[in-house]
Amino acid sequence: MIEAETYNTLRQAVREVCQRFPVSYWRDLDQRRVYPEAFIQAMTEAGFLAPLIPQEYGGLGLGLAETSVILEEVNRSGGNAGTVHAQVYTMGTLLRHGSEEQKRRYLPEIARGTLRLQAFGVTEPEAGTDTTQISTIAVRDGDHYVISGQKIYISRVQHSDLMILLARTTPREQVRKKTEGLSVFLMDLKEALEGGLTVTPIRTMLNNETNKLEFNQVRVPVANRIGEEGRGFRYILDGMNAERILIASECVGDGRWFIEQATARAKERIVFGRPIGQNQGIQFPLAQAYAHVEAADLMRWRAATLFDQGKPCGAEANMAKLLAADASWEAANAALQTFGGYGLTSDYDIERKFRETRLYQVAPISTNLILAYLAEHTLGLPRSY
Repeated sequence: MIEAETYNTLRQAVREVCQRFPVSYWRDLDQRRVYPEAFIQAMTEAGFLAPLIPQEYGGLGLGLAETSVILEEVNRSGGNAGTVHAQVYTMGTLLRHGSEEQKRRYLPEIARGTLRLQAFGVTEPEAGTDTTQISTIAVRDGDHYVISGQKIYISRVQHSDLMILLARTTPREQVRKKTEGLSVFLMDLKEALEGGLTVTPIRTMLNNETNKLEFNQVRVPVANRIGEEGRGFRYILDGMNAERILIASECVGDGRWFIEQATARAKERIVFGRPIGQNQGIQFPLAQAYAHVEAADLMRWRAATLFDQGKPCGAEANMAKLLAADASWEAANAALQTFGGYGLTSDYDIERKFRETRLYQVAPISTNLILAYLAEHTLGLPRSY
């Protein structure tokens, strides 16, 4: 755990950036479905999109615990850290398993913002969260791999230069374990778009640029493979654990924002001659949501600490994401109920944040899949899927 003084200093630094982008900025982008380019630039200049990158490569050299504070504060300010988080959590794969040559080639430019790594290509139409069943294939051809297949719900491709891609290099029927035969690639998206990659945007209920990708004989240099061939599933887990911990921090930020907004509203809104916050029907849901957000926050810190220590944290990362997503959704509902009809309008941003935090019940992994994982791997119950 980082020291309290460092923790508070980091929070304040992030808040100073976020204050330049009030809720009206995010509301406008949401209504127009526009990417937050000015916000991304400001975060890049502050170093907040390169927190995990070591200082020798131009980054801040922070741990995941400190990094989670950055994303939490973005959401707590009323913003949406989902627009930036991929460049942060993909470092879990690249930093731990990339070659020294890859790090020296890409990390300084990512830290400067001259390259963006905002795309994480794992999910497929027929595989979903069952990652071992992906069918996108990468066939070795000399000093290149030729990639064919599909990915879906891959965000920010239009605003990314690079993508971490998981593909199958050995057919399923030829591996002993289903987690074998998968490899990770660092794909240059400009080259891919010129060489057979088709990107089809998918409109969603929130301002989250996401897409369907089709790979038609796209060539990627062997030098862009991360780690050993066939061991990519293990490598990608580091990115996924980082992702779940950071998503948890975003949900904590959302939860605190909802509770702060609703509490302020409950104090000032007068109905029947008294503030609505005097009514237990308003008090109790907000108090309950507050308790759950704070409890989820503790699991976030537990998971982040284990990750930073290089220890196994799969269960903790999943529990952090589960508890924080549930808590933020509970806080969202309590806030909407507190605001009543006003909460349904765009003027107060409750409905926007309501939509944004609802995403984390189903992505990047659904709450049901987390429960199934915990039942099998932590409680030792028979596999359910």
